[in-house]
Amino acid sequence: MKLCYSIDALSPSGSKAWRLQQDGSWRPCTYAEPLQDHDACITDKETAEYWSGQRLKKDRKQGLKPVGKAGRFDFWMRDVFAHAVTHHLTAPAIPDLEEMTELIASLPPGRPWLVYLDVHGHFRALDSEHEPIIGNVDIAVRGEIASSADYVGPAAVENAHLINETYRQFLAGWLEHLNTANTGIFVPDASKLEDTAHYIERIIQWQPRR
Repeated sequence: MKLCYSIDALSPSGSKAWRLQQDGSWRPCTYAEPLQDHDACITDKETAEYWSGQRLKKDRKQGLKPVGKAGRFDFWMRDVFAHAVTHHLTAPAIPDLEEMTELIASLPPGRPWLVYLDVHGHFRALDSEHEPIIGNVDIAVRGEIASSADYVGPAAVENAHLINETYRQFLAGWLEHLNTANTGIFVPDASKLEDTAHYIERIIQWQPRR
């Protein structure tokens, strides 16, 4: 097992957090802290996605109980919500430039593609018109949705500057994912980044937290 998800719940202010246990109860925790004995360690994506975004209410027996997914307008509702938090249990992969380049070249322009890094550090793509993005716990780092031949397809990879810059953005996002355990991280602004070697070195140095 290379990684799993914990289910961490956050109070509306973010000042309190709880973690789902193997027996279905919840313990107080620091959000995204290292796994401890008896924490639920979920390896099944569907189970993690079931929990992600669940609104939680107080329950006498278990402490918290899921009562349904967040709705479209829940961004202003101050409730406790569950989050799927990734825990890498072994040294992470270094995202591969060639894999990214081949993927981008293979995508036919004219469709709204999202290129992303999955939680295992591999480049993937999905058609955002037909596949969900929100709540997809496999998306560790996401790029911008693109359909133009300038950004996807065979012609796009002929632009070496664009490809190298995109790769550097994904490396920076991958390091942020490792450090925060969050998913769905947007690639950062390329103008604010260090060089590629900086991020590769820090990914190599990164170790799972115990």
